[in-house]
Amino acid sequence: MSDQPTAGSDDEADVSPDHSTAAAGDDPSAVFDSLFATIEQRKTELPDESYTTSLFTHEKGENAVLEKLGEESTELILAAKDNDLAELQYESADFIYHLLVLFSMKGLTVDDLRDELESRFQ
Repeated sequence: MSDQPTAGSDDEADVSPDHSTAAAGDDPSAVFDSLFATIEQRKTELPDESYTTSLFTHEKGENAVLEKLGEESTELILAAKDNDLAELQYESADFIYHLLVLFSMKGLTVDDLRDELESRFQ
């Protein structure tokens, strides 16, 4: 997908504030926590050349992220339909990233999502 950051670029390819992946190996949810922490950091600092910054400062506001969620959901559905597992994984990651940006915009956190999912197993 040409409009997405590529490996070695900001945000999606390098999401950990300290760039460590050790914790994610021990705790699978740590990658979501790390990604969300980076999103929050980008929202606060608004670094130039950051894709996440561009989402928080887009002239369309929240609608820009909502449009991306629609695009990414369509792409992951098509990847599933085509049984393209690599593309399904890639597009799912894009969808989750944009969902977490929306959560940040709405004042929600990864813990809110985690709590909701956990409540469904009680």
